[in-house]
Amino acid sequence: MTTEAGQIRLRPPGNRVDQRAIPWWRWQLVLSAVTLAVLLVVPGIFIPPARFWLVLAAVAVVVIAVPLAALLPLWWYRVHRWEVTGTAVYTRTGFFFQESRIAPMSRIQTVDTERGPLQQRFGLATLIITTASSAGEVTVKGLDGEVAAELAHRLADITKLIPQDAT
Repeated sequence: MTTEAGQIRLRPPGNRVDQRAIPWWRWQLVLSAVTLAVLLVVPGIFIPPARFWLVLAAVAVVVIAVPLAALLPLWWYRVHRWEVTGTAVYTRTGFFFQESRIAPMSRIQTVDTERGPLQQRFGLATLIITTASSAGEVTVKGLDGEVAAELAHRLADITKLIPQDAT
């Protein structure tokens, strides 16, 4: 949304990420916790005096990870938003600290999609918008793979039509 002077202003984006992002985030947390637990237990095999403490630490990781994997993705789904208008890309992300970003079309330099193996399994993708900003790229994680590809093409088409470059 723009103001009367034509300036883009910060506002909440209107679209949620795909609902399949919830199990995708859960699997990311579970795999990270399992990896950490294994990395703690394996040295205990070779260092018997430390075995108890390493196994205890691994159990603590799993005990903490289970409720986090159950609850955090639900919270993230409620927070993460995105929207593309004719003038800008709006995003809101964050876990405990939320970040809202606006990328004016005239500042967009490249648009990419990324799909890791786990994202591919869930049919999801990440849209990466590189801008002429010191804040770095704008990313929208947890989009349907086809939606992300369509958005990338749409953004590329829109930015071609912008006569001025704000970089």
